[in-house]
Amino acid sequence: MPYSSIFKDHLANPRNVGELADASAVAEETNPVCGDRLRLSLRLRDGRIEAARFLAYGCAPTLACGSALAEMIEGMKIEEALRLTRQDIARALDGLPARKQHAAALAIETLQAAIKAEFRGQNSE
Repeated sequence: MPYSSIFKDHLANPRNVGELADASAVAEETNPVCGDRLRLSLRLRDGRIEAARFLAYGCAPTLACGSALAEMIEGMKIEEALRLTRQDIARALDGLPARKQHAAALAIETLQAAIKAEFRGQNSE
């Protein structure tokens, strides 16, 4: 399966790259098989993801999935974001080869880890 024009655009022009200085939730996850890493910074406010930034280390699909994720979740309700699946990420990129689905899974795992870390922090105060 060749990469789509949407995938190539995310790769050439990644959205929301970097870190948020005022992030309320941050997570970094690693794929233990290939070593790819994704770091996600979120600013959560009033039940929504107000801002999202990412840093990706690894293969091109990890970068494209991080870009697609960060773009799609900005403005989204936290509950909606928690329902996202790796298939949603793959669809946002107009498909991913089967052997690169791990990149979409890493994006979802990192999103869930960031949100869960924020709620753990709120519950311990």
